[in-house]
Amino acid sequence: MSVGDARVTTTYLKRPKEEPVKGSAPEVKERVSEMLLRIERGGLDAVRAYSRELDGWDPPDFRVSEEEIGRAAEAVDPGLREAIEFGRDNTRRFAEMQRGTLVDFEEEVAPGVVAGQRQVPVGSVGAYQPAGRVPLLASPFMTVAVPKVAGVENVVACVPPGGAGGVFPAMLHSIAVSGADAIYAVGGVQALAAMAFGLFEDLGSPVDMIVGAGNAYVAEAKRQLFGRVGIDLLAGPSEVAVIADGSADPELVAADLLGQAEHGPTSPASLVTTSEELGKAVMGEVERQLGELRTPDVARAAWSDHGTVVVAGGREEAARLSDGLAPEHLEVHTQEDGWYLENLRNYGSLFLGDRSTVAYSDKGMTGTNHVLPTAGAARYTGGLSVAKFTKTLTYQRVTGDEGTRRLAPPVVRFSRTEGLWAHEATARKRLERLGEQGMVRSPRPPDGGRAGQEETGGGVR
Repeated sequence: MSVGDARVTTTYLKRPKEEPVKGSAPEVKERVSEMLLRIERGGLDAVRAYSRELDGWDPPDFRVSEEEIGRAAEAVDPGLREAIEFGRDNTRRFAEMQRGTLVDFEEEVAPGVVAGQRQVPVGSVGAYQPAGRVPLLASPFMTVAVPKVAGVENVVACVPPGGAGGVFPAMLHSIAVSGADAIYAVGGVQALAAMAFGLFEDLGSPVDMIVGAGNAYVAEAKRQLFGRVGIDLLAGPSEVAVIADGSADPELVAADLLGQAEHGPTSPASLVTTSEELGKAVMGEVERQLGELRTPDVARAAWSDHGTVVVAGGREEAARLSDGLAPEHLEVHTQEDGWYLENLRNYGSLFLGDRSTVAYSDKGMTGTNHVLPTAGAARYTGGLSVAKFTKTLTYQRVTGDEGTRRLAPPVVRFSRTEGLWAHEATARKRLERLGEQGMVRSPRPPDGGRAGQEETGGGVR
């Protein structure tokens, strides 16, 4: 089917009223830049000033004590503690499986030439825990437990204080049992700046990497700090798309669309279906379920302004439309789930079959990481994983004279052609130390030093 034919068969039952949110507003960029500059100059005093101004929070010490962590654990319902441990364990288990696929090796690539790689964890990570509008209890699994599995020595967590002061007990407990080496009750831009600049009294030095989701100001702070520290990714509003055929259950599809729309009023929710009847049934179900939700306002705004229902002419077109969306979360409710698994290319995480739902991963229960690319970034990157916290470091050694004889002559050729004579000397001098000066002659830079030299013996010209 050609692209032109595919477009003819595409029918939209619902289009979004507004364009997707991409990037930060100019006023957000300016405010974040001002805050980072002030904190870099003023240090922890500036962090404290912003904490007082923005959160009404000015404790004697931002670091959460062991006593506070203990009290938080006691305040959490035993059933919830068990659920937190279940999600943490599954996330650790999957991260360990991923870590097992990242291997060290050393091999001979040519006679006398050995190359290898090592998987080395980054030294320290600052993990921001979103707890502004609602505390997201699974976030520590993804951004604290996973780097610890990777072997990161020091993982520092920052979490916004609650309205009544302190940290929401269940959130604090989740961070602690996920393995954080230190927890600080600081939120927003000031938290990221304190970690990136190494300002906390017992931090010692800036962290190497900052991870974790947050509001628009947190996302912009990560963007501006990138380069000074590493980051996981730049997250925008949460997204969901569902591919469904006529066999899908409209009630479940509608529920899953609203489940992600609930994240925020700018969260896109898209249905790509091969059945117009199913598409219309889902739209009716969305309206019915909005009337039943305890908190419908956010999901209603997201669906109204950013919801999409499109009817595709077949599975190939449905896959093409979905890949164009490149959604953060993608569910497949069809009789051909295996075909879609093999053919879809662009998504953050895939949920196959109507027994699966995004919330299972959102809450950390399936083991996969829920920090995922948004705003089309799934076209070129995957989500956060144990691999993000490791560096693949390569090395090489020349083990004998034969290696020098193989490597040096072509490097001499390259270097003389490029006019890079210091490069040329590094290879030529090693050949000369083998007593094989005849393979190369000392350079005579012609034509401004860029033309090649004719040489004897080794065939370099």
